[in-house]
Amino acid sequence: MGRRRGTAFAALVLALLCAAWDPRAEAKQHETLQLFVVEPFLNLRTGAGRGYPVTQVVANGESFDVLFRRTDYFWVRTDKGVEGWAAMQDMLKTQLADGSLFTIDQGDRQSFQTHRWEMGIMAGAFDGANYVSGFGAYSITDNLKLELAASQYIGVQRSGLLLDLGVSHVFAPEWRLSPYVTMGGGLFRVDKDARRPNLIDRSDQSAYVGVGARFYLTRRFFLRGEYKRRVILTRRNLNEEVKEWKVGLAFFF
Repeated sequence: MGRRRGTAFAALVLALLCAAWDPRAEAKQHETLQLFVVEPFLNLRTGAGRGYPVTQVVANGESFDVLFRRTDYFWVRTDKGVEGWAAMQDMLKTQLADGSLFTIDQGDRQSFQTHRWEMGIMAGAFDGANYVSGFGAYSITDNLKLELAASQYIGVQRSGLLLDLGVSHVFAPEWRLSPYVTMGGGLFRVDKDARRPNLIDRSDQSAYVGVGARFYLTRRFFLRGEYKRRVILTRRNLNEEVKEWKVGLAFFF
């Protein structure tokens, strides 16, 4: 029975990952980006780092294609076939074909405020049971997020799964420590266990409200903690209230 629960939980997490995957974003990674030099020149190094020598330059007004990125350096190719590594701080001074400056998500505090997707793993307690949860969220705006979460709880009294869909409102996404409120609902499941013959397999609907906070760490990583009050809507109209809390690590992109 425990193996079956683990398989079901793995399937839910896989579904969550698929929901967060954007095939258009992957396709964009294979598109060639053309940029133009507006400074006197753009230095090209033999490797992705300051320790590598500058052996080529791209002159003012010339264009080049961005092939791929490694940390803070970009591998580029000019119209003449010259290739090399350009530093990010120099790339941010180049322009697109429409004359606008080239910008990039650097995974910093500014990106923490304006990112589109986030995913993470959290752990805590669900009505006294051990609780682990994986989630993915899509930012509708900087403040409003749509979230899908798959969770498993394992306790002495009962064990099972949860699948939730909800929305969160972040009050100050520009702050390093930003509070939020959340609400939503989904499926609450109790799994039958041979060690607890009084339990039967059952699935009920549930709804929750909660509060939490997000703390930016570095790069694309942040901590997240939240507290929820959940109502389980049983078929016998004997609603059950459950308290839960969890903390974890997440990243954004």
